[in-house]
Amino acid sequence: MTGIITPLPDLGWMLRPLIEIPGVRHSVVVSEDGLRLGHASAENLTGPVADLSVAEAESLSAACAAMTMTGRSTTALLFGSGAGVRQLMLESDHGFVLFTHAGVGAHLGVATDLEADVGLVAQQMQLLVVKIGSHLSSQPRDPAAAAS
Repeated sequence: MTGIITPLPDLGWMLRPLIEIPGVRHSVVVSEDGLRLGHASAENLTGPVADLSVAEAESLSAACAAMTMTGRSTTALLFGSGAGVRQLMLESDHGFVLFTHAGVGAHLGVATDLEADVGLVAQQMQLLVVKIGSHLSSQPRDPAAAAS
């Protein structure tokens, strides 16, 4: 079986408004199955991950997909199978990571410093999803065409 591999468009440019919020370090758009659709990092960052590389963004995408599936399973256990997950947040010693649903089959993740206004970041994430959610969506991949 063979198929045609079509490169995904990089949606990182859409994340510019988020990474301009003070304290936001990185942002990534992820398909539901963990593929990186785009990412962006704030300018002039310092620290262990000063600029999110493609490899790091792909690892973050896989982690985001795992987190959202865990959240979905948890809410299904507690509230029934119809309960959806709107947002997840991780707090670490160095900052926050927020995940939200960003359209059909897509999620948006943002990493911040401890000093970031997390409420403002969450609000801006929702506004971004409303504005460009259709561009952030990821349709299911087509099955590979059979070799003829």
